Amino acid sequence: MNPPIYLISVLPGVAVWLISGHSHSEIKPALGLLIAATVAVTLIQHAVNLFNDAKDWQLGADTEKYDSWVRVHDEAPRVAIWHGTIALILGSVLGLTVLVSAGQLWVLSFTLPLFFLGLGYNAGKRPLSYSAWGEWVTGVCYGPGVFGGLWFAAGLPFEAIPLGLGMFTFAALATALLLSHQPPQIDTDRAAGKHTFAVRHGAPAARRAATRLHVASLISMTAAMGFAHDAPLITLAFAVFGLLAIMAVGCPGANPKRILLSSTTLYVVVSGIALLV
Repeated sequence: MNPPIYLISVLPGVAVWLISGHSHSEIKPALGLLIAATVAVTLIQHAVNLFNDAKDWQLGADTEKYDSWVRVHDEAPRVAIWHGTIALILGSVLGLTVLVSAGQLWVLSFTLPLFFLGLGYNAGKRPLSYSAWGEWVTGVCYGPGVFGGLWFAAGLPFEAIPLGLGMFTFAALATALLLSHQPPQIDTDRAAGKHTFAVRHGAPAARRAATRLHVASLISMTAAMGFAHDAPLITLAFAVFGLLAIMAVGCPGANPKRILLSSTTLYVVVSGIALLV
């Protein structure tokens, strides 16, 4: 159980609003649909987290994880899987309802394959999360999958530059979060046969890569707002507070809590400024 981890599903929704809600475009996001779609994504992430904890428990990885959902369910992986299945059904139904309401069912053409790719992250005897592809799957699912899906679910048109930058932002941020999570569990991951970035390259390399990806995500988001916004103050505020977020993460060293909390604080502060402008 780790409530802050769900912010990685909420922040893309906030970013869609920040980029498009104050843009040059006459088409603004449908806020109700955006919020509902963000809730759907969060439920699906919850399901994947449950499946991941259950699979790790079964294969002997992450057994030292004190906030594992399997521990919450009295060390019963089967119960965690049922919990995840319920969350997955609820998130899928809500997401589909949003797309039907928005008249955007075509979005399934790219989100559905990524949805199944995300489920494959924990499926089978040797899931993708145990391979060298785990970090790539995370980036693709959160970049094009989550940010791109939320963008179109909110009824926004195709705008290559802000859309592409937003996708890169959350591909980088989600991967940074994953990499920063890996160093403390290298020994158990290696023993379980998990080929994470940290297992392959070592803890210092994983922390460096996480820090660089975090910086890249903030630069990308600043560029997206600079391209789309009528109000330069919002872009300037994001750049200034983004620099503070980089310092908050980079100086002591990257870990999931610092990355998430610094990023969340940044988005909350800039959202407040955007509401006042």
